Amino acid sequence: MKKLGLILVTLIVFAGCTKVDVPMPRPEITGTDLKIASAVGIKLQSSFVTSEVAMNVKSDVAQTVTVKITDISNKVVSKSTMDVKAGDNILKVYTNAFPSSAYRIALYDAAGNQLGITDFNKL
Repeated sequence: MKKLGLILVTLIVFAGCTKVDVPMPRPEITGTDLKIASAVGIKLQSSFVTSEVAMNVKSDVAQTVTVKITDISNKVVSKSTMDVKAGDNILKVYTNAFPSSAYRIALYDAAGNQLGITDFNKL
């Protein structure tokens, strides 16, 4: 009987100590650091970057956009194409490979029209 009681207590302790993973909702834009007032545009969380920075790409329609990063001599150092949904799209920009300098990041639609532009400094 003592063994049965000990096993039961052990099972209750293990069951009570297990972690239940609850799916977290997708983080929404908090505060005003990434909000864009216009219908389309691009905004960085911070203009001073070390290894990565959050970026909001806002579009009025779902479309394919191109993000180009240029250095101070206007040389393209990074170019990527992605599909965005209508509204806010929170993305990460990784800058580990960039040397410390000033950069410009621009957003273009599939026709090559510029939708937004902003600058940042890699520390």
